[in-house]
Amino acid sequence: MRREATLIRGDGIGPEITQATLQVLEALGAQFDWDEQYGGVTAIEKAGTPLPDATLESVRRTGLALKGPLTTPLGGGYRSVTVALRQEFELYANVRPVKSIVPGGKFPDVDLVVIRENVEGLYVGIDRTFKVGDDPKALAQTMSVMTRDGCRRIVRYAFEYARKHGRKKVTVVHKANILKATSGLFLETARQVAEGYEGRIAVDEKIVDNAAMQLVINPAQFDVIVTTNLFGDILSDEASGLVGGLGLAPGANVGETAAIFEPVHGSAPDIAGQGIANPAAQLLAAAMMLDHVEELDAAARLRCALELAIVKDNVRTRDLGGSASTAEFARAVARRL
Repeated sequence: MRREATLIRGDGIGPEITQATLQVLEALGAQFDWDEQYGGVTAIEKAGTPLPDATLESVRRTGLALKGPLTTPLGGGYRSVTVALRQEFELYANVRPVKSIVPGGKFPDVDLVVIRENVEGLYVGIDRTFKVGDDPKALAQTMSVMTRDGCRRIVRYAFEYARKHGRKKVTVVHKANILKATSGLFLETARQVAEGYEGRIAVDEKIVDNAAMQLVINPAQFDVIVTTNLFGDILSDEASGLVGGLGLAPGANVGETAAIFEPVHGSAPDIAGQGIANPAAQLLAAAMMLDHVEELDAAARLRCALELAIVKDNVRTRDLGGSASTAEFARAVARRL
């Protein structure tokens, strides 16, 4: 059955890795009717705004999107389009699997998932400056917003994810010793949710700075990590570094009415157009999208083909220690399919 899905190729290296992904999906026989839309810098060039109404309407209609990386200006300019999409469609769960693929690394057996609250916390965008004397930006203030319902649904999502995928333990990461109101609410709610899974899924708690240290000392102790927005953003990137970097890091943004799948790395404009970007994260994001629409066999075949291309065929892009181009990597995965 063909499914309609929104396609946002993205900025920088986005079009290259997205094209590689589409070629592999075609070799896989995955059937999607793509409605191509735009976001970020590309959308400004084409529609005069970083997030056109047409893009929002497409995602609202299809409920499913594959997205490349989008450029977000540093400091000034427009807000993150990726964050705006998450908030527009209440994509409250950010799912970041981290798994060792490339042999020879320091941590050969990493297999964990970071589940991050995606629409609350410090990323709600209540961020401003104040004038004091002659300095228009003498004081800066941001606000973190946490709700009981928001905490409950992300923790429950993490436990249900663990149950569905045969995971054994959920680690709740927080900073309730210092941030007693916001992080305290998260921890309190997590303990309440965990009671409903007692005897089925183990649970432990870690303060975020300790969790960050433990990740690089003994990542095998982690199975599923659930945490708040900013902490999850940082820890998931740190975890990706254990297995070769963001080039192997896919992400899913899931809500009740829509889901958007993407590589979690940036748009890398410095290498755009050179044909050397690693499309693996985008390919793995596509595999997560196949899982989401219950095409489990196709998702497993895609992951297997990608791992065989890297491990058995030794086809690797520069960030993985090889010399393959984007197109060569895609062809290697397609051959394995």
